[in-house]
Amino acid sequence: MAVVWVRLQLDLDEFDDTQFVSYLRRCQQSGVKFTTMANLGDTAECRRALYELNKKCSADIPERGEFYTFEEYLAERIETRVYDPRGVILAVSNGAWVGMAATSLREAEGYAFSEMTGVLASHRGRGISLAMKLLAIRFARSSGYRCMRTFHHPHNADAIGMNRRLGFVDENVQPGSPKA
Repeated sequence: MAVVWVRLQLDLDEFDDTQFVSYLRRCQQSGVKFTTMANLGDTAECRRALYELNKKCSADIPERGEFYTFEEYLAERIETRVYDPRGVILAVSNGAWVGMAATSLREAEGYAFSEMTGVLASHRGRGISLAMKLLAIRFARSSGYRCMRTFHHPHNADAIGMNRRLGFVDENVQPGSPKA
């Protein structure tokens, strides 16, 4: 039986980040810093580090299967028309990368896409994912996008729950209609 992915969208015009800013502040007060691939330099070394972090963070995704090889990762995620190093948010703790939120800009389709948000198991439960997602939403908005989309395996309850908490609704719900 084929998996029916949970497809979600967020109306960026309606999103109010004021209730989530405390997560960002709390993370920063605990020593977590946030930056982007653009700020660090979109170098070969940083791309390799991003790959390794993404691979570790993706290990818990239900039915993920084998992760890309580095070459496949570059071809599928980095060397594409939708990749923007400003849209790769990184959480850094004690000099180590502990989380990532990658957002691509789908100009032809008219929306920003939340590719992956993940935190190393050792740093989960601290609000880092939500803080990074907030920064990803700000990136999409500042880039002129009005909608952000994402999808998840139906058994990835934590990711689905976080996105719904932020206001993401099922993709088929139209702006202005009652939210699911």
